[in-house]
Amino acid sequence: DEIGVKTIRSHAATTLDEARDAAREVGYPVIIRAAYALGGLGSGFCEDEAQLDAVATKAFTFSPQVLVEKSLRGWKEIEYEVVRDRFDNCITVCNMENVDPLGIHTGESIVVAPSQTLTNDEYHFLRKTSIDIVRHLGIVGECNVQYAFSPDGEDYRVIEVNARLSRSSALASKATGYPLAAVAAKLGLGYGLHELKNAVTKTTPAFFEPALDYVVVKIPRWDLAKFKGVSRDIGPGMKSVGEVMAIGRTFEEAIQKGIRMIGQGANGFVCNKPYVTEDLDFALSHPTDTRIFAIAAAFESGYTVDRIHALTHIDRWFLDKLAHIESTYRALEVCASLEEVPYELLRQAKVEGFSDIQIGRVFHLGEEAVRARRVELGIRPSVKQIDTLAAEFPAVTNYLYLTYQGTCDDVEPEDPGRSVIVLGSGA
Repeated sequence: DEIGVKTIRSHAATTLDEARDAAREVGYPVIIRAAYALGGLGSGFCEDEAQLDAVATKAFTFSPQVLVEKSLRGWKEIEYEVVRDRFDNCITVCNMENVDPLGIHTGESIVVAPSQTLTNDEYHFLRKTSIDIVRHLGIVGECNVQYAFSPDGEDYRVIEVNARLSRSSALASKATGYPLAAVAAKLGLGYGLHELKNAVTKTTPAFFEPALDYVVVKIPRWDLAKFKGVSRDIGPGMKSVGEVMAIGRTFEEAIQKGIRMIGQGANGFVCNKPYVTEDLDFALSHPTDTRIFAIAAAFESGYTVDRIHALTHIDRWFLDKLAHIESTYRALEVCASLEEVPYELLRQAKVEGFSDIQIGRVFHLGEEAVRARRVELGIRPSVKQIDTLAAEFPAVTNYLYLTYQGTCDDVEPEDPGRSVIVLGSGA
Protein backbone atom coordinates (compact mmCIF):
# COMPACT_ATOMS: atom_id res chain seq x y z
CA ASP A 1 0.00 0.00 0.00
CA GLU A 2 2.85 2.39 0.84
CA ILE A 3 4.18 2.25 -2.73
CA GLY A 4 0.79 2.04 -4.45
CA VAL A 5 0.99 -1.61 -5.56
CA LYS A 6 -2.30 -3.53 -5.89
CA THR A 7 -2.64 -6.68 -3.80
CA ILE A 8 -5.44 -9.17 -3.24
CA ARG A 9 -7.28 -8.15 -0.05
CA SER A 10 -6.59 -10.94 2.43
CA HIS A 11 -8.57 -11.50 5.65
CA ALA A 12 -7.07 -13.75 8.33
CA ALA A 13 -9.45 -15.96 10.32
CA THR A 14 -8.81 -18.32 13.22
CA THR A 15 -12.36 -19.76 13.51
CA LEU A 16 -15.00 -20.94 11.08
CA ASP A 17 -17.31 -18.06 12.04
CA GLU A 18 -14.56 -15.52 11.32
CA ALA A 19 -13.97 -17.14 7.93
CA ARG A 20 -17.70 -16.94 7.10
CA ASP A 21 -17.80 -13.24 8.08
CA ALA A 22 -14.72 -12.50 5.99
CA ALA A 23 -16.19 -14.28 2.95
CA ARG A 24 -19.40 -12.25 3.22
CA GLU A 25 -17.37 -9.04 3.36
CA VAL A 26 -15.14 -10.01 0.39
CA GLY A 27 -18.02 -11.47 -1.64
CA TYR A 28 -18.15 -14.91 -3.24
CA PRO A 29 -16.41 -16.58 -5.01
CA VAL A 30 -13.45 -16.70 -2.60
CA ILE A 31 -10.32 -18.76 -2.14
CA ILE A 32 -9.39 -20.18 1.25
CA ARG A 33 -5.66 -20.63 1.94
CA ALA A 34 -4.13 -22.31 4.97
CA ALA A 35 -1.59 -19.94 6.58
CA TYR A 36 2.04 -21.03 7.01
CA ALA A 37 1.56 -23.91 4.55
CA LEU A 38 3.69 -24.47 1.44
CA GLY A 39 2.56 -25.85 -1.92
CA GLY A 40 -1.02 -24.58 -1.54
CA LEU A 41 -1.71 -27.20 1.15
CA GLY A 42 -5.32 -27.03 2.37
CA SER A 43 -6.44 -24.37 -0.10
CA GLY A 44 -9.57 -24.38 -2.24
CA PHE A 45 -12.17 -22.27 -4.06
CA CYS A 46 -15.62 -21.62 -2.60
CA GLU A 47 -18.70 -20.49 -4.53
CA ASP A 48 -20.96 -20.40 -1.46
CA GLU A 49 -21.01 -20.87 2.33
CA ALA A 50 -21.49 -24.64 2.16
CA GLN A 51 -18.28 -25.02 0.15
CA LEU A 52 -16.54 -22.56 2.49
CA ASP A 53 -17.46 -24.68 5.52
CA ALA A 54 -15.98 -27.79 3.89
CA VAL A 55 -12.73 -26.16 2.66
CA ALA A 56 -12.12 -24.10 5.82
CA THR A 57 -12.71 -27.09 8.12
CA LYS A 58 -10.10 -29.05 6.17
CA ALA A 59 -7.68 -26.07 6.11
CA PHE A 60 -7.88 -25.73 9.91
CA THR A 61 -6.50 -29.27 10.23
CA PHE A 62 -3.28 -28.01 8.59
CA SER A 63 -2.99 -24.59 10.23
CA PRO A 64 -4.41 -22.53 13.12
CA GLN A 65 -5.21 -19.71 10.69
CA VAL A 66 -6.79 -19.42 7.24
CA LEU A 67 -6.70 -16.56 4.74
CA VAL A 68 -9.93 -15.60 2.94
CA GLU A 69 -9.33 -13.84 -0.37
CA LYS A 70 -11.34 -12.76 -3.41
CA SER A 71 -11.12 -15.34 -6.19
CA LEU A 72 -9.49 -14.18 -9.43
CA ARG A 73 -9.78 -17.59 -11.08
CA GLY A 74 -9.34 -17.33 -14.85
CA TRP A 75 -6.81 -14.46 -14.75
CA LYS A 76 -3.32 -14.97 -16.16
CA GLU A 77 -0.53 -15.92 -13.75
CA ILE A 78 2.83 -14.22 -14.34
CA GLU A 79 6.02 -14.48 -12.29
CA TYR A 80 9.28 -12.51 -12.19
CA GLU A 81 12.56 -13.71 -10.67
CA VAL A 82 14.33 -10.73 -9.08
CA VAL A 83 17.87 -10.42 -7.72
CA ARG A 84 18.97 -7.51 -5.45
CA ASP A 85 22.21 -6.77 -3.60
CA ARG A 86 22.85 -4.67 -0.49
CA PHE A 87 23.87 -1.69 -2.66
CA ASP A 88 20.30 -1.64 -4.11
CA ASN A 89 21.38 -2.94 -7.53
CA CYS A 90 18.38 -4.87 -8.83
CA ILE A 91 17.73 -6.98 -11.95
CA THR A 92 15.05 -9.38 -13.16
CA VAL A 93 16.64 -12.63 -14.26
CA CYS A 94 13.63 -14.19 -15.95
CA ASN A 95 9.89 -13.88 -16.24
CA MET A 96 7.51 -16.79 -16.64
CA GLU A 97 3.90 -17.30 -17.63
CA ASN A 98 1.59 -20.12 -16.65
CA VAL A 99 -0.26 -21.74 -19.55
CA ASP A 100 -2.99 -22.60 -17.04
CA PRO A 101 -4.93 -19.62 -15.69
CA LEU A 102 -5.07 -18.60 -12.03
CA GLY A 103 -6.75 -21.26 -9.90
CA ILE A 104 -4.18 -23.96 -10.61
CA HIS A 105 -1.03 -23.89 -8.45
CA THR A 106 2.16 -22.90 -10.30
CA GLY A 107 3.60 -26.29 -9.37
CA GLU A 108 0.63 -27.96 -11.11
CA SER A 109 0.81 -25.71 -14.19
CA ILE A 110 2.60 -25.89 -17.50
CA VAL A 111 4.91 -22.86 -17.34
CA VAL A 112 6.62 -21.03 -20.22
CA ALA A 113 9.68 -18.79 -20.02
CA PRO A 114 9.86 -16.07 -21.16
CA SER A 115 6.20 -14.95 -21.10
CA GLN A 116 4.53 -15.18 -24.52
CA THR A 117 1.25 -13.25 -24.35
CA LEU A 118 2.28 -9.96 -22.69
CA THR A 119 2.72 -6.81 -24.76
CA ASN A 120 6.01 -4.92 -24.40
CA ASP A 121 4.29 -2.29 -22.21
CA GLU A 122 2.73 -4.96 -19.96
CA TYR A 123 6.06 -6.80 -19.61
CA HIS A 124 7.95 -3.65 -18.57
CA PHE A 125 5.18 -2.42 -16.27
CA LEU A 126 5.22 -5.71 -14.31
CA ARG A 127 9.04 -5.78 -14.35
CA LYS A 128 9.27 -2.27 -12.88
CA THR A 129 6.62 -3.12 -10.26
CA SER A 130 8.62 -6.23 -9.24
CA ILE A 131 11.77 -4.18 -8.73
CA ASP A 132 9.85 -1.50 -6.77
CA ILE A 133 8.42 -4.20 -4.46
CA VAL A 134 11.75 -5.93 -3.80
CA ARG A 135 13.51 -2.60 -3.12
CA HIS A 136 10.70 -1.52 -0.78
CA LEU A 137 10.84 -4.79 1.17
CA GLY A 138 14.64 -4.58 1.33
CA ILE A 139 15.23 -8.16 0.18
CA VAL A 140 18.90 -9.04 -0.41
CA GLY A 141 19.45 -12.11 -2.56
CA GLU A 142 16.89 -13.76 -4.83
CA CYS A 143 13.10 -13.79 -4.75
CA ASN A 144 10.09 -14.09 -7.01
CA VAL A 145 7.03 -11.90 -7.41
CA GLN A 146 3.81 -13.56 -8.58
CA TYR A 147 1.03 -11.64 -10.30
CA ALA A 148 -2.56 -12.22 -11.26
CA PHE A 149 -3.01 -10.32 -14.54
CA SER A 150 -6.44 -9.72 -16.03
CA PRO A 151 -7.03 -11.32 -19.45
CA ASP A 152 -7.81 -7.92 -21.00
CA GLY A 153 -4.50 -6.50 -19.71
CA GLU A 154 -6.27 -3.73 -17.80
CA ASP A 155 -5.68 -4.81 -14.20
CA TYR A 156 -3.30 -6.77 -11.96
CA ARG A 157 -2.82 -7.95 -8.38
CA VAL A 158 0.31 -9.14 -6.59
CA ILE A 159 -0.45 -12.64 -5.29
CA GLU A 160 2.70 -13.20 -3.28
CA VAL A 161 6.41 -12.50 -2.93
CA ASN A 162 8.57 -15.54 -2.14
CA ALA A 163 11.75 -14.21 -0.53
CA ARG A 164 13.57 -17.48 -1.16
CA LEU A 165 14.59 -19.89 -3.89
CA SER A 166 11.51 -21.81 -5.03
CA ARG A 167 10.79 -24.44 -7.67
CA SER A 168 10.22 -21.55 -10.07
CA SER A 169 13.72 -20.27 -9.24
CA ALA A 170 15.16 -23.68 -10.11
CA LEU A 171 13.36 -23.49 -13.47
CA ALA A 172 14.62 -19.94 -14.05
CA SER A 173 18.22 -21.01 -13.34
CA LYS A 174 18.07 -23.88 -15.80
CA ALA A 175 16.09 -21.86 -18.35
CA THR A 176 18.52 -18.94 -18.45
CA GLY A 177 21.83 -20.47 -17.38
CA TYR A 178 22.01 -17.77 -14.68
CA PRO A 179 23.21 -19.49 -11.46
CA LEU A 180 20.60 -18.04 -9.10
CA ALA A 181 21.42 -20.08 -5.98
CA ALA A 182 25.16 -19.35 -6.18
CA VAL A 183 24.62 -15.64 -6.82
CA ALA A 184 21.98 -15.37 -4.06
CA ALA A 185 24.32 -17.03 -1.55
CA LYS A 186 27.14 -14.59 -2.38
CA LEU A 187 24.79 -11.59 -2.21
CA GLY A 188 23.74 -12.80 1.25
CA LEU A 189 27.42 -12.79 2.26
CA GLY A 190 27.62 -9.13 1.28
CA TYR A 191 28.97 -9.14 -2.27
CA GLY A 192 27.50 -6.74 -4.84
CA LEU A 193 26.22 -7.79 -8.27
CA HIS A 194 28.98 -5.68 -9.86
CA GLU A 195 31.63 -7.75 -8.04
CA LEU A 196 30.42 -11.16 -9.22
CA LYS A 197 31.12 -12.77 -12.57
CA ASN A 198 28.45 -14.69 -14.47
CA ALA A 199 29.64 -18.31 -14.26
CA VAL A 200 28.21 -19.11 -17.70
CA THR A 201 29.76 -16.36 -19.82
CA LYS A 202 32.84 -16.00 -17.57
CA THR A 203 33.20 -12.49 -19.02
CA THR A 204 30.15 -10.45 -18.01
CA PRO A 205 29.23 -9.39 -14.46
CA ALA A 206 26.23 -10.91 -12.70
CA PHE A 207 24.17 -7.74 -13.19
CA PHE A 208 23.53 -8.44 -16.89
CA GLU A 209 19.91 -9.46 -17.40
CA PRO A 210 19.69 -12.69 -19.43
CA ALA A 211 18.23 -12.34 -22.92
CA LEU A 212 16.54 -15.49 -24.27
CA ASP A 213 16.40 -16.36 -27.97
CA TYR A 214 14.58 -19.63 -27.22
CA VAL A 215 11.47 -20.90 -25.41
CA VAL A 216 11.51 -23.06 -22.28
CA VAL A 217 8.50 -25.13 -21.19
CA LYS A 218 8.11 -26.78 -17.77
CA ILE A 219 5.53 -29.57 -17.45
CA PRO A 220 4.65 -31.09 -14.06
CA ARG A 221 4.83 -34.84 -13.54
CA TRP A 222 2.16 -36.55 -11.46
CA ASP A 223 2.07 -40.15 -10.29
CA LEU A 224 -1.60 -40.22 -9.30
CA ALA A 225 -2.17 -43.64 -10.87
CA LYS A 226 -0.05 -45.21 -8.10
CA PHE A 227 -2.53 -44.23 -5.39
CA LYS A 228 -5.96 -45.84 -5.05
CA GLY A 229 -8.92 -43.56 -4.54
CA VAL A 230 -7.02 -40.32 -5.09
CA SER A 231 -8.78 -37.54 -7.02
CA ARG A 232 -7.11 -36.70 -10.35
CA ASP A 233 -8.36 -33.10 -10.14
CA ILE A 234 -5.69 -30.42 -9.96
CA GLY A 235 -6.17 -26.99 -8.40
CA PRO A 236 -4.69 -24.60 -5.83
CA GLY A 237 -3.04 -27.41 -3.81
CA MET A 238 0.03 -29.12 -5.26
CA LYS A 239 0.06 -32.84 -6.10
CA SER A 240 2.86 -33.02 -8.68
CA VAL A 241 5.97 -34.96 -7.65
CA GLY A 242 8.41 -33.57 -10.20
CA GLU A 243 8.69 -31.78 -13.49
CA VAL A 244 10.38 -31.90 -16.88
CA MET A 245 11.90 -29.00 -18.79
CA ALA A 246 12.15 -28.74 -22.56
CA ILE A 247 13.89 -26.13 -24.71
CA GLY A 248 13.18 -25.17 -28.32
CA ARG A 249 12.99 -22.22 -30.68
CA THR A 250 9.18 -22.39 -30.91
CA PHE A 251 6.53 -23.02 -28.26
CA GLU A 252 5.26 -25.97 -30.31
CA GLU A 253 8.71 -27.60 -30.41
CA ALA A 254 9.31 -27.16 -26.69
CA ILE A 255 5.90 -28.40 -25.51
CA GLN A 256 6.02 -31.50 -27.73
CA LYS A 257 9.49 -32.35 -26.38
CA GLY A 258 8.17 -31.89 -22.84
CA ILE A 259 5.03 -33.99 -23.29
CA ARG A 260 7.14 -36.89 -24.59
CA MET A 261 9.40 -36.62 -21.53
CA ILE A 262 6.66 -36.93 -18.91
CA GLY A 263 6.17 -40.53 -20.01
CA GLN A 264 2.45 -40.30 -20.75
CA GLY A 265 2.22 -38.86 -24.24
CA ALA A 266 4.45 -40.98 -26.44
CA ASN A 267 2.80 -39.25 -29.39
CA GLY A 268 3.55 -35.77 -28.11
CA PHE A 269 0.51 -33.52 -28.14
CA VAL A 270 -1.67 -35.38 -30.68
CA CYS A 271 -3.51 -38.70 -30.63
CA ASN A 272 -3.64 -39.32 -26.90
CA LYS A 273 -7.34 -40.17 -26.62
CA PRO A 274 -6.79 -43.10 -24.22
CA TYR A 275 -6.08 -40.51 -21.51
CA VAL A 276 -9.52 -38.88 -21.88
CA THR A 277 -12.35 -41.05 -20.61
CA GLU A 278 -15.03 -38.51 -19.65
CA ASP A 279 -17.19 -36.04 -21.54
CA LEU A 280 -14.93 -33.51 -23.30
CA ASP A 281 -16.68 -30.37 -22.02
CA PHE A 282 -16.36 -31.71 -18.47
CA ALA A 283 -12.69 -32.71 -19.00
CA LEU A 284 -11.82 -29.23 -20.27
CA SER A 285 -13.64 -27.31 -17.53
CA HIS A 286 -12.45 -29.56 -14.67
CA PRO A 287 -8.63 -29.61 -14.77
CA THR A 288 -6.91 -32.95 -14.20
CA ASP A 289 -3.39 -34.24 -14.72
CA THR A 290 -4.34 -35.16 -18.32
CA ARG A 291 -6.02 -31.89 -19.39
CA ILE A 292 -3.42 -31.22 -22.11
CA PHE A 293 -4.60 -34.46 -23.78
CA ALA A 294 -8.23 -33.41 -23.38
CA ILE A 295 -7.36 -30.29 -25.40
CA ALA A 296 -5.81 -32.50 -28.11
CA ALA A 297 -8.92 -34.71 -28.16
CA ALA A 298 -11.11 -31.58 -28.37
CA PHE A 299 -9.25 -30.30 -31.44
CA GLU A 300 -9.56 -33.77 -32.99
CA SER A 301 -13.31 -33.66 -32.32
CA GLY A 302 -13.68 -30.31 -34.10
CA TYR A 303 -13.71 -27.88 -31.16
CA THR A 304 -12.64 -24.33 -32.04
CA VAL A 305 -10.00 -22.32 -30.16
CA ASP A 306 -12.76 -20.02 -28.86
CA ARG A 307 -14.81 -22.91 -27.48
CA ILE A 308 -11.80 -24.44 -25.71
CA HIS A 309 -10.84 -20.99 -24.37
CA ALA A 310 -14.34 -20.52 -22.93
CA LEU A 311 -14.09 -23.87 -21.11
CA THR A 312 -10.46 -23.64 -19.90
CA HIS A 313 -9.66 -19.88 -19.76
CA ILE A 314 -6.28 -20.76 -21.29
CA ASP A 315 -5.03 -17.83 -23.37
CA ARG A 316 -5.93 -18.09 -27.06
CA TRP A 317 -2.26 -17.63 -28.03
CA PHE A 318 -1.33 -20.98 -26.45
CA LEU A 319 -4.41 -22.69 -27.91
CA ASP A 320 -3.56 -21.34 -31.38
CA LYS A 321 -0.10 -22.88 -31.12
CA LEU A 322 -1.57 -26.24 -30.03
CA ALA A 323 -4.00 -25.99 -32.96
CA HIS A 324 -0.96 -25.60 -35.29
CA ILE A 325 0.38 -28.95 -34.04
CA GLU A 326 -3.00 -30.61 -34.62
CA SER A 327 -3.36 -29.19 -38.16
CA THR A 328 0.19 -30.25 -39.10
CA TYR A 329 -0.62 -33.78 -37.95
CA ARG A 330 -3.81 -33.78 -40.06
CA ALA A 331 -1.81 -32.56 -43.08
CA LEU A 332 0.58 -35.50 -42.64
CA GLU A 333 -2.37 -37.93 -42.45
CA VAL A 334 -3.62 -36.72 -45.84
CA CYS A 335 -0.38 -37.86 -47.52
CA ALA A 336 -0.55 -41.40 -48.89
CA SER A 337 3.04 -42.27 -47.98
CA LEU A 338 6.15 -40.77 -46.41
CA GLU A 339 7.67 -40.22 -49.87
CA GLU A 340 4.69 -38.03 -50.78
CA VAL A 341 5.16 -35.69 -47.81
CA PRO A 342 6.44 -32.38 -49.28
CA TYR A 343 9.79 -31.09 -47.99
CA GLU A 344 8.17 -27.99 -46.45
CA LEU A 345 5.58 -30.05 -44.54
CA LEU A 346 8.17 -32.48 -43.18
CA ARG A 347 10.38 -29.58 -42.10
CA GLN A 348 7.39 -27.83 -40.51
CA ALA A 349 6.58 -31.01 -38.55
CA LYS A 350 10.14 -31.12 -37.19
CA VAL A 351 10.10 -27.38 -36.34
CA GLU A 352 6.84 -28.00 -34.43
CA GLY A 353 8.51 -30.70 -32.35
CA PHE A 354 7.30 -33.92 -34.00
CA SER A 355 9.70 -36.81 -33.36
CA ASP A 356 10.63 -39.26 -36.10
CA ILE A 357 8.64 -41.92 -34.18
CA GLN A 358 5.54 -39.71 -34.18
CA ILE A 359 5.78 -39.10 -37.92
CA GLY A 360 6.47 -42.80 -38.52
CA ARG A 361 3.27 -43.83 -36.72
CA VAL A 362 1.20 -41.89 -39.28
CA PHE A 363 2.57 -44.12 -42.06
CA HIS A 364 3.04 -47.30 -39.98
CA LEU A 365 6.82 -46.97 -40.34
CA GLY A 366 9.67 -47.24 -37.87
CA GLU A 367 11.84 -44.39 -36.63
CA GLU A 368 14.77 -45.37 -38.89
CA ALA A 369 12.75 -45.03 -42.11
CA VAL A 370 11.64 -41.50 -41.20
CA ARG A 371 15.14 -40.52 -40.15
CA ALA A 372 16.61 -41.81 -43.41
CA ARG A 373 14.05 -39.82 -45.43
CA ARG A 374 14.67 -36.70 -43.34
CA VAL A 375 18.45 -36.91 -43.71
CA GLU A 376 18.03 -37.54 -47.45
CA LEU A 377 16.09 -34.24 -47.67
CA GLY A 378 18.73 -32.44 -45.60
CA ILE A 379 16.49 -31.79 -42.60
CA ARG A 380 18.86 -31.92 -39.64
CA PRO A 381 18.79 -30.28 -36.21
CA SER A 382 21.14 -27.50 -35.17
CA VAL A 383 23.07 -27.54 -31.90
CA LYS A 384 22.32 -24.29 -30.07
CA GLN A 385 24.00 -22.90 -26.98
CA ILE A 386 22.29 -21.33 -23.98
CA ASP A 387 24.52 -18.33 -23.46
CA THR A 388 22.13 -16.15 -21.38
CA LEU A 389 22.94 -13.11 -23.50
CA ALA A 390 21.40 -14.03 -26.88
CA ALA A 391 24.87 -13.91 -28.50
CA GLU A 392 25.65 -10.36 -27.37
CA PHE A 393 28.78 -11.73 -25.67
CA PRO A 394 30.69 -14.98 -26.19
CA ALA A 395 29.67 -17.84 -23.89
CA VAL A 396 32.06 -20.47 -22.60
CA THR A 397 29.83 -23.18 -21.13
CA ASN A 398 28.52 -26.05 -23.27
CA TYR A 399 24.91 -25.86 -22.10
CA LEU A 400 23.24 -26.99 -25.30
CA TYR A 401 19.93 -27.93 -26.88
CA LEU A 402 18.84 -29.26 -30.27
CA THR A 403 16.38 -27.42 -32.49
CA TYR A 404 15.12 -27.71 -36.06
CA GLN A 405 14.53 -23.94 -36.13
CA GLY A 406 18.17 -23.12 -36.85
CA THR A 407 20.51 -22.82 -39.81
CA CYS A 408 23.90 -23.43 -38.18
CA ASP A 409 25.53 -25.02 -35.13
CA ASP A 410 26.76 -22.83 -32.28
CA VAL A 411 29.47 -25.32 -31.33
CA GLU A 412 31.54 -27.94 -33.15
CA PRO A 413 32.67 -31.13 -31.38
CA GLU A 414 36.34 -30.60 -30.55
CA ASP A 415 37.30 -34.19 -31.27
CA PRO A 416 34.75 -35.89 -33.57
CA GLY A 417 34.12 -39.48 -32.55
CA ARG A 418 35.55 -38.96 -29.06
CA SER A 419 33.23 -36.25 -27.69
CA VAL A 420 30.83 -36.98 -24.84
CA ILE A 421 27.23 -35.79 -24.55
CA VAL A 422 25.82 -35.46 -21.02
CA LEU A 423 22.02 -35.74 -21.20
CA GLY A 424 20.27 -33.56 -18.63
CA SER A 425 18.20 -35.13 -15.83
CA GLY A 426 16.57 -38.53 -15.52
CA ALA A 427 14.21 -37.99 -18.42
